[in-house]
Amino acid sequence: MGDSEPEEEIVGEQSSPSNILESLIETGEHEIERETTGLLLSGFSAGLDIGFGPLLMAVLLTLTEGGYGDIGTELLLASAYAVGFIFVIIARSELFTEHTTLAVMPVFDNRASLGELGRLWGLVWASNVVGGIVFTAFIVTLMPNLGVASPEAFSTIAHKLVDHDPSWLFVAGILAGWLMGLLAWLITAAQETISRLLIIWLVTGSIGIFHLPHSIAGNVEVLFGVFVSPEVSVINYVIFLVLATVGNLIGGSVFVGLLKYSHVVRGGD
Repeated sequence: MGDSEPEEEIVGEQSSPSNILESLIETGEHEIERETTGLLLSGFSAGLDIGFGPLLMAVLLTLTEGGYGDIGTELLLASAYAVGFIFVIIARSELFTEHTTLAVMPVFDNRASLGELGRLWGLVWASNVVGGIVFTAFIVTLMPNLGVASPEAFSTIAHKLVDHDPSWLFVAGILAGWLMGLLAWLITAAQETISRLLIIWLVTGSIGIFHLPHSIAGNVEVLFGVFVSPEVSVINYVIFLVLATVGNLIGGSVFVGLLKYSHVVRGGD
């Protein structure tokens, strides 16, 4: 017992609110100062990798007898949705929705400017989206010969996001961004890879099971529908992407970034 107490105390200090905040600020500063090419390549990689989540969802939806509304299928699809996020976050690639919380911390702490924040957001968002477009085009080209996912499955997944009015997309996008902001905070607090994997699965699986619009994963989901379903138009895609992006940004930067920063600097410990 005597040997474990100092270790527990160190872990507790590392995961205190003030230390989590400082770690987020330092990470955010590093990302803001990162060179343009590195940001674009990392963001492009994240946009590619996150596509494996929607692809696996389509495969499972094709292979299972159940559909949306069946609890077993819903849990399988939510877990599949989380796979893309695990690939991206554990690999530490640049993901726009993490930066809605992570990158605002140095700005709140007067260590970075709004212009620098806008540059980071713009580069990461654009490279994430382009990566998703390339992934979708690649899979659609291969899809007829893969034989593991039906066009109807891709169409069904896309309709779960686009068959809503704009106000729903915006508000639900805030909730998705809120959850992704919490994920960035919790990942920083977690000390072990297994803990981080579980946190990613719980948070992003929740986004999946609620069918909330995540601007980067949803970019792939809706694009699949644009490619395979005449009922999903480019207009549907653009409306989704704009509203989901703005909602995600507000959810992560205000409901997590601003609130967490404010309560910690006012004595959160």
